[in-house]
Amino acid sequence: MKITAIHLHAIHLPLHVPFVVSYHSYNDMPSLIVKIETDEGIIGYGEGVADEHVTGESLQSIFQIIKHTLAPALIGQNPMEIEKIHDIMNKSIYGAPTAKAAIDIACFDIMGKKMQQPVYQLIGGRYHDEFPITHVLSIAEPEKMASEAAEMLEQGYRSFKMKVGTDVRKDVERIQAVRERVGEDIAIRVDVNQGWKNSANTIVALNQLRDCNLDWVEQPVVADDIDGMVEINQKTTIPLMIDEGLKGQREMLEIIQKRAAHKVNIKLMKCGGIYPAVKLAHQAELAGIECQIGSMVESSIGSAAGFHVAFSKKVITRVELTGPLKFSKDVGNLHYDVPFIRLTEKAGLGVDVNEEILNELTVLQDVVR
Repeated sequence: MKITAIHLHAIHLPLHVPFVVSYHSYNDMPSLIVKIETDEGIIGYGEGVADEHVTGESLQSIFQIIKHTLAPALIGQNPMEIEKIHDIMNKSIYGAPTAKAAIDIACFDIMGKKMQQPVYQLIGGRYHDEFPITHVLSIAEPEKMASEAAEMLEQGYRSFKMKVGTDVRKDVERIQAVRERVGEDIAIRVDVNQGWKNSANTIVALNQLRDCNLDWVEQPVVADDIDGMVEINQKTTIPLMIDEGLKGQREMLEIIQKRAAHKVNIKLMKCGGIYPAVKLAHQAELAGIECQIGSMVESSIGSAAGFHVAFSKKVITRVELTGPLKFSKDVGNLHYDVPFIRLTEKAGLGVDVNEEILNELTVLQDVVR
């Protein structure tokens, strides 16, 4: 089998409501959909959702990188040979994990369709039957976040991820308000997205949150401050998770060696796709570190790819892949049994792509043959 064409569709996915994190507010999500054709007539879809604040990539940059660098190097290659595909991409350009993830995901979709198996069967087989869905609370006033959490409880949700990372004092108020509203039996995870900047601010906040019974606090300090995470870990009993500070195998090794966190958040857009994500999960398993699969708020395509990784690994105990639930229009049909996600046994990613909607949402497109 050979790759004969790579189509690029830069799109904007419309959100029901703005998505607000510590460093940005999104009115829609810019995404790059990749469609790979083969000489056997099998087509695979991939996705790259770039975040300038995390990997240094943008929608425009990954479009150009794939068009001018990755795609020309991959035409004529066998998409089944994923180790070679990644080697070619890594030799073609340093970094650019989101661009590589889009290619990787499309290749796995092709592999699954060729073998007539879901992707999770190609990377270890199915381990989990289902995952509970965690509702993500965007940054807002304490009362508004608490009210939204209460509404989601009525819909069956039993865990929340709170986005914070502005003013420490205000963030503490937000977390305390949500805990008071939902009660003690509901799981609360706090994602700071680097917003508390350093270990000093974080320690102040965590000392005030000791009675809030938090599952964990995620990435309170700037991404590269692994030593800051080590200091926090030594001075609090609240479990810590690293997200933006983990991109690839080098960072995972440092996290393990320094015992910088109890948990890690693996995202396909940060590490380069399904194949590198599986490698990170194996590294974490060797060190006894629990993993979560997260997302950059992706469509059904990218979200399904993350779910396939999560469902295949025992060490992955949580998922946060709720992008399709946030969009008023999606290019795929990934199905959620709210408040759970249960994957089907359909081949490949198991997602049917609506080409009409894809074309409708496209703002820039090209093809490399």
